[in-house]
Amino acid sequence: MNTTPDPPRDSATPWLVADTQVVLDWLVFRDATARPLLQAVLAGRLRWLATPAIRAELEHMLRHPTLARWGHQPEQALTFFDGHTTLHGDPMAASPPRLRCSDPDDQIFIDVALARRATWLVTRDRALLKLRRKALGHGLSIVQPAEWRDSAT
Repeated sequence: MNTTPDPPRDSATPWLVADTQVVLDWLVFRDATARPLLQAVLAGRLRWLATPAIRAELEHMLRHPTLARWGHQPEQALTFFDGHTTLHGDPMAASPPRLRCSDPDDQIFIDVALARRATWLVTRDRALLKLRRKALGHGLSIVQPAEWRDSAT
């Protein structure tokens, strides 16, 4: 895993936080709508930001019995994650949070994106998508994978 100091807001390469579903779309489901986003990460046009809590959630999901039928290799997926993310420490919980997600399990994604000044939070999750308008006021764009592709071209 790459580790670097907190990213500056004016960095030339934007930071991306991808929720677990998007990462599963990349590494397990091979979803075509998420592919351009993954290609941008691999090409260095986006920097993929994660934390230990985000990695732990992904690991939990990769080992979930319902995903076994997809024939993926959890260790291989985690190795890919470790090799392509920049890992930062989990942010201290803001009190109150700058933005509150209605799903407590998804709060980590919005907290990380805001604390680390990410440009993008890419998700399919309705609870996170509801925060789009408010997040823009913090300099964060919350989009679905296909929307990122459209807005980045």
